[in-house]
Amino acid sequence: VALSPTLSHSYVVGVGENNGGSVKMRPSRGVADAARIFACREALPALPKAADSSSSLRMKSPQPSHQPRPRPRRAFLKTAFRGSLALGFARIALAQGTDRKRPPEDGKLRIICFGAHPDDCEWAAGGAGALWAAAGHHVKFVSVTNGDIGHWREAGGPLALRRAKEVAQADAMLGVASEVLDIHDGELEPTLENRRAITRLIREWRAHLVLSHRPNDYHPDHRYTGVLVQDAAYMVTVPFITPDVPPIPLRENPTFMYYTDDFQKPNPFKPDIVVATDSAIEKKLAALAIMESQFLEGGANGHAGLIPQTPVDRTRREKEVREEFAKLDQGVANRFRAQLREWYGETKGAQVKYAEAFEICEYGRQPDKAELKRLFPFFGPSD
Repeated sequence: VALSPTLSHSYVVGVGENNGGSVKMRPSRGVADAARIFACREALPALPKAADSSSSLRMKSPQPSHQPRPRPRRAFLKTAFRGSLALGFARIALAQGTDRKRPPEDGKLRIICFGAHPDDCEWAAGGAGALWAAAGHHVKFVSVTNGDIGHWREAGGPLALRRAKEVAQADAMLGVASEVLDIHDGELEPTLENRRAITRLIREWRAHLVLSHRPNDYHPDHRYTGVLVQDAAYMVTVPFITPDVPPIPLRENPTFMYYTDDFQKPNPFKPDIVVATDSAIEKKLAALAIMESQFLEGGANGHAGLIPQTPVDRTRREKEVREEFAKLDQGVANRFRAQLREWYGETKGAQVKYAEAFEICEYGRQPDKAELKRLFPFFGPSD
């Protein structure tokens, strides 16, 4: 392992064989790498500063004549112990805001939403989530990856912790429970281990309704989140797939639904219900503005020019972000105006300004219109 400071908030860690005097490097990622770096920094010889921070970075290995003497075993164990503590504290920090307790059986709905990154649930279902929570229902937003490469300047454990803190604050504002899984951003795969993790979360929440991305989406993490949730749609009823958590009886199998998207192939999004979010839009926009790494600073495709330099700049940038997301929800309302009239009536449906829409997955429970109204209790008796 070789280390080199390359970014203001991260390190690059190289792992591999010495081939002709050089070592191929890869960027450090996630809280585990951050802790390993902490443990190894003092134990390894100093390396020259990297020329750049690309994942294909190659740097010369230190010549034997410049290597310091090996540290005593006691010093190595001390460093390893400090690294273990760092890993423990990092994982504790990442888990802040996590709620793994099962909601009470109080007659209220239990909804769990899965997003690929720490912001996806909030923009896709933040309005509906706030409406459910305000009515006393139990809502949980889960980010399936930790978002540790979702920024143009920062990466690794520090970014994962920053985004976990941001999303926990945003979810608290919406009134929903929050959890971030420590899986690397950009590396989510539909593995058996991940299938079990999603199945376990749905069982723990005893969900009536499960929301997620569709499996045809521009981002691989979004696609595989959709696949994993689809795979769990039946497995939540199978006793021995995750025997540590009781299965959901088949007769109580949750309804699984998808978030809105614009993708047309292999099949376009077709809403089964459209929810007016006018009364929750200010809360949703305020929650999104909390996630500065993604929206004020532009996330993975941002740049330094987006970062506010003065209070006036910050006010202007926050207004831009709010207007951008307000337009997205206005677009959903206009796109599905006919469905809004169907659900709310001609007059009220025509007046809705902001909306979120959801499509039933063909796996899981298949609700009729009456049951959809029970799962989305936002309609009056005459609607």
